[in-house]
Amino acid sequence: MIEKPLTPADVEFVTTLHGDDPVSFVVLMQPRGDQDRLLRAIDDVALGELEHAVREADEPEGEEALLPAERALTHSLAALRAAGSEAVGQVVERHPLDLLRSVVDQTGADEVIVLTAPHFVEEFFHRDWASRARHKVGVPVLKLFSHAVDETAAGG
Repeated sequence: MIEKPLTPADVEFVTTLHGDDPVSFVVLMQPRGDQDRLLRAIDDVALGELEHAVREADEPEGEEALLPAERALTHSLAALRAAGSEAVGQVVERHPLDLLRSVVDQTGADEVIVLTAPHFVEEFFHRDWASRARHKVGVPVLKLFSHAVDETAAGG
């Protein structure tokens, strides 16, 4: 499960996570929701990124977030395939944890990877996607922090 397009560093990390074992991915792209606006702003403040907190109101949400989410998903699937992995996916429109559970059941997935930015408030209250998924999917859930685009350009 991802929230934004995978960076080259993210792709390298998830595709090499299990060494030389072949892996395939079912990517679920979770678009931003308006219920997250306040939490995102608080996280921005906690990270010292005040300019991001001020711009949260400008982020597309709801129906407006679907097209950017589809683009992010298309980009991420292409990057995973270019790295030699099989990858399919979809944008999550409703009930993300129910969809995640059905994907795990249908594919026989060995694990779930939640690739996300830090969400301090949600993590503190165990309301982040990884914590919630651990109680729902029946397989190990690995939570990884995504790399920012500028981290990738700087090599880290």
